[in-house]
Amino acid sequence: MRKIEKLMTGWCFRGPSGEREAVQLPHTWNNKDGQDGGDDYWRGTCEYDNRFAKPVFAEGEQRVYLQFHGVNASAEVVLNGKTVCTHDGGYSTFRVDVTDELQEQNDIQVKVDNSVNDRVYPQKADFTFYGGIYRDIEILTVSNEHFDLDYYGGPGLMYTAAVCDGDADVTVTTFTNDAAKAAGATVKLTLTDAEGNVAAEGEGEKACLHVPSAHLWDGLDDPYLYRLTATLIKDGAAVDEVSCNCGIRTFYFSPKDGFHLNGRHYPLHGVARHQDWRDIGNAISVSHMERDLELIREVGANTVRLAHYQHNQYFYDLCDKVGLIAWVEIPYISEHMPNGRENTFSQMKELIVQNYNHPCIVTWGISNEITISGHQHKKDMLDNHRALQKLCKEMDPTRPTSLACYAMCGPFNPVSQITDLVGWNLYLGWYVPGFFLNDLWIGFYHLVYPNRCLCYSEYGAEGMPNLHSGKPRRGDHTEEYQAKYHEFMLECFKRHPYMWANYVWNMFDFAADARDQGGEPGMNHKGLVTFDRQIKKDSFYLYKAYWSNDPFVHICSKRYANRTEKVTEVKVYSNCPTMTLYADGEKVGEQTGDKIFRFKLPLDGTVELKAVAGEHTDTATICRVDTPDPSYTLKKAEGTSANWV
Repeated sequence: MRKIEKLMTGWCFRGPSGEREAVQLPHTWNNKDGQDGGDDYWRGTCEYDNRFAKPVFAEGEQRVYLQFHGVNASAEVVLNGKTVCTHDGGYSTFRVDVTDELQEQNDIQVKVDNSVNDRVYPQKADFTFYGGIYRDIEILTVSNEHFDLDYYGGPGLMYTAAVCDGDADVTVTTFTNDAAKAAGATVKLTLTDAEGNVAAEGEGEKACLHVPSAHLWDGLDDPYLYRLTATLIKDGAAVDEVSCNCGIRTFYFSPKDGFHLNGRHYPLHGVARHQDWRDIGNAISVSHMERDLELIREVGANTVRLAHYQHNQYFYDLCDKVGLIAWVEIPYISEHMPNGRENTFSQMKELIVQNYNHPCIVTWGISNEITISGHQHKKDMLDNHRALQKLCKEMDPTRPTSLACYAMCGPFNPVSQITDLVGWNLYLGWYVPGFFLNDLWIGFYHLVYPNRCLCYSEYGAEGMPNLHSGKPRRGDHTEEYQAKYHEFMLECFKRHPYMWANYVWNMFDFAADARDQGGEPGMNHKGLVTFDRQIKKDSFYLYKAYWSNDPFVHICSKRYANRTEKVTEVKVYSNCPTMTLYADGEKVGEQTGDKIFRFKLPLDGTVELKAVAGEHTDTATICRVDTPDPSYTLKKAEGTSANWV
């Protein structure tokens, strides 16, 4: 049977300086310079070297693979002086059979390249392209006869579930290698329920498993998972086995009222996620991913856009387990490169093959903001999109495709008509003035294209937890303006219930080394949570009030402690129906309301605030001062602008 050994320690890294240093995986060389601004983080080729002993395996009966889960962006793997594989694409799994190259002691060198080129995506985008081996490397030992390991990093197993009158038919297809076919090996299929009981069985490389009274995977309400196991049998003995979680569900998208799950209306409201962390870059651990999911669940999102590339398999597994609907995509972004066509196809194939079995995934994203660089190569770009659309439908007819357009891609642009679903990245009220433009744009698009499924794939505003104002305005980067923007957007979406989803950009601040806004270069500050995941901005609690059923109270603008107003507003976010505010123990007022409570408070000296809703409370301290606190005002560096665009 399979054996997996991690190869994470003992690495020697030769980086931009040419000096060698000992490192452990996961690792990136851009965790500092890719986050400090200046658009000057080092991009090029670095080398990782290691030595490992020949794994214990039965020669002639087993094969040994090296398995890489994420090397950004291009990799050349050299074993004992021989190049054994190359790979272009920094976010997916790839493998290579090294059995015939193994010695008693093996020298491995991985040359990793994130340099500028015109053939591997991404090359232009508003985030940092961290170089390095930032996910696991494993030594995988399998029988000569095994489930396929050589097709786009896939698991060798796929299933599709159909539901009718409460029962389900799970059609399972397995892929075995030539040696298994030559040996006459057979496949046994077993579907077990969450308690480990056998729910259905079958045989053959393709079979239909009938599940009476199937327990459905039902989003956040009931993310029920079966376990599907395929066992390869040779001469009566099991020689290989693969398995995956199996979620049985139905869904569809309607241009009239959005997303439906298992036959019922299930409005999608969510966030987008980048995977990097402060001082760590993309080289994150399981605990980092679990913390991200914990915060996404706390805010109450029921969907996540995993932007702008394939994320770690562990995070997709987490989405399956908690019932979070996912939009996934390839990094075909910002500009079309004619020499990169083949790379868009290979990355899309890897995305679909490696992630086909995740019930959380409901759409394949083809591209993002592809017209932002203008109309160069427009004909080739459109042809490439049509080819990707065709590829996706051939590989997976069960899921619709999607595409995210930027504002300068007008509603009549032909690229926006290619995919099954469409989203727009619009920042009306941030990059341009006028909150009301959101209602006008959404209404206009729906009027012109009433049969197109529309969403906001991105919307947001920068918000710095150290910047504050009693009169927030567009471009000031204050925590208060960010909250004001999102207050409008949440009500705006309620006025347009036909949208299939809306995704806040972004759940977390993230690195974009070309940026210099908000007084902190190298960052995009549109997150609801800071880059280090330590501070939940006021906007986080606004969304929690709208989306979460867990009762809470949050006093806004706590960090705006020093105020010059004689009468100040105290704003409270909560999903409780009634709110009472106390100042220095004296009752200021009591309100019955919905999500947002506003109290006027005469301010003289230091005041201790307490907001109470039943057993839920929050406190804050504010103080009247004579002159504005200068630390609350954005100080722009020379040559920078408040907005990136």
